[in-house]
Amino acid sequence: MDWIQYLIYGHAGFGGLALLCGLISISVKKGGPVHRKAGKVFFYSMLISALLALIVSLLPEHESPFLFSVGVFSSYFLLSGYRSLKFKNPNIHLSLDRLLAWIIFFTGFGMITYPIYVSNSINIVLTVFGVASIIFGFQDLRLFRNREKLKKSWLKSHLGKMMGAYISAVTAFVVVNQLLPGVWAWFGPSIPGTFYIVYWMRKVGGRYH
Repeated sequence: MDWIQYLIYGHAGFGGLALLCGLISISVKKGGPVHRKAGKVFFYSMLISALLALIVSLLPEHESPFLFSVGVFSSYFLLSGYRSLKFKNPNIHLSLDRLLAWIIFFTGFGMITYPIYVSNSINIVLTVFGVASIIFGFQDLRLFRNREKLKKSWLKSHLGKMMGAYISAVTAFVVVNQLLPGVWAWFGPSIPGTFYIVYWMRKVGGRYH
């Protein structure tokens, strides 16, 4: 068997584990032991799956700037959501967080312009993800300038970003298995996911301890 195939199987396997543990984490009491343990497994399995996907998308005969940029998009949510847990510390060093924000910011421009440069056309999926990337990157960079606001918003940031990472995992599963037609496969999972995020944002309100 081609060793690249092992990478693909590894990507799918860890992705499946991330889907399961992510579902457990969002279904149980937030902050409880099950939530924390399932969340950790989700984070590491999703991270490995994303890294394997990025590697495969760069290999000969498997090159895919499209999948690479989408992989960066999902990795940003995952890493940024995990880092949000540390925003409670007023002395946190934000160098890594700023780097993630700049990466997703410029990746967003790449998503929008690459199809235009290559085929003189607009890719609706990459354009939507690109605009979202630019907005998230800009918002993060602006938030990092206000330490007090950053500290108060750690919980909302964690919930929103980690849910964004889970939506990315679900979207990948739906797209690969063709569970929805056309662009619905790419955008469909975001609809219930967005309602879930809004629900929890309202529920946590101003809490940040």
